[in-house]
Amino acid sequence: MGSLVTAVASYLDARSNRGEWLVRIEDLDPPREKLGAAAQILSDLCDHGLLWDGEVIFQSNRYRAYESALSYLIERHMVFKCGCSRKKLNDDGTCASKCSSRQDSLNENVALRFNNGIQADIKVNDFIFGEKIWHTRNIPKDFIIRRRDGLFSYQLAVVVDDASQGITHIIRGSDLLDSTPQQHEIASALNLSRLKYGHIPTITNKEGKKLSKQALAPSVDANQAAQNLRQALLLLGQLQPTASLETPSQILCSAIESWDRDAIPKKSSLPHVPLKI
Repeated sequence: MGSLVTAVASYLDARSNRGEWLVRIEDLDPPREKLGAAAQILSDLCDHGLLWDGEVIFQSNRYRAYESALSYLIERHMVFKCGCSRKKLNDDGTCASKCSSRQDSLNENVALRFNNGIQADIKVNDFIFGEKIWHTRNIPKDFIIRRRDGLFSYQLAVVVDDASQGITHIIRGSDLLDSTPQQHEIASALNLSRLKYGHIPTITNKEGKKLSKQALAPSVDANQAAQNLRQALLLLGQLQPTASLETPSQILCSAIESWDRDAIPKKSSLPHVPLKI
């Protein structure tokens, strides 16, 4: 349900503004990917009437683009090699062994970190949450953009893909809000345009944990698609379509017409309360 709420929010916002709604499968970490997960995601979207524009992009097919962006950063000395093991890192995950000053001695089995010499605060006008400021002391530094095992980081991949797909607006859960400054830094280093972000509350269970596969949240039941959509609209603070509208298509058409960003709760999280019909 948590993922569905986010999908519904971004879909309705795109459609109400006559924009395109794009789907990307972020399968950057093969060891953690569940077999058949991508197909199930796309099937669930279709069952709920959430039909996308264009082709679906799979990040597992985009490594060449990430390599190109990484090479650009390396050429401009915006990346440094780090040979620290997890045990040697600082508490905040940054390099603790001054690897940036001994690059010639580091060749194999290293991670690549973004060399962001942060000079100023980062301010973003979130079109749902409002103005958000990250002070220099709170902006993640020396974060990894390619792991020791050769896998690219989420932060680099999404910036490259957003630019490639011509993304202008992003709606996502508030659990990703603090990824914004890292993505801002990478985009600036790659001379890419800044995007517009809107963050919605993450949906939680009774224990306050995000509804996700890690928390063993149940999958949405496609046989209850109409009720699931009404549940999502309730959590997003939107007007409920009339009871006479029964199919996902009918419900979504009505929700597009009445979509109101300002009605979305300005909270970091919301408990999942089942809708009573």
